[in-house]
Amino acid sequence: MVQMESDSELTRGDTAPDFSLVGADGAMYSLDSFADNDALLVVFTCNHCPYAKAKFETLNDIAADYDDCAVVGINPNDAENYPDDSYERMCELVDDGTVAYDAYLYDETQDVARAYGAVCTPDPFLFERDDEAWTLAYHGRLDDAMNPEDSPSGEPGFEVRQAIDAVLAGETVSLDDTPSRGCSIKWKSE
Repeated sequence: MVQMESDSELTRGDTAPDFSLVGADGAMYSLDSFADNDALLVVFTCNHCPYAKAKFETLNDIAADYDDCAVVGINPNDAENYPDDSYERMCELVDDGTVAYDAYLYDETQDVARAYGAVCTPDPFLFERDDEAWTLAYHGRLDDAMNPEDSPSGEPGFEVRQAIDAVLAGETVSLDDTPSRGCSIKWKSE
């Protein structure tokens, strides 16, 4: 397990790279799929990483608590070499309720993860709706529980919740973009 900290090419105010990805429900999703929301939390995650698994419940709760913020998980990992990260396993996790985000998407080509500059799981990006585009408002950890066995110093996900609250209030996110920590994305061999 290689541990990484997030460090993206995207900076605040940048437009979200679009995508067209299949969800664990079999439907196709793009950024336009979430246009009815005022905020969009995109989290690069996976099925097997202990850091990602430790945040499943936190992300489920955020998805349940915010009507105007879509929570979208994207799994970019190489399923051939990491079978636990397969699309089929994603479907099982959604079907049994382990993952209850607004959408859990499969980035089989890894093009979306590369476009966002994602490096670890989990790697959260919070976007705000700006006219017809999504612009980056916050790229940072969910909370200060940086290791799978850690407990946060506040409510689980308290930092990203603060960022979501600011976006939904039409305010600038005052939090620094503190890197998330997790397993490195499992890139396919070139």
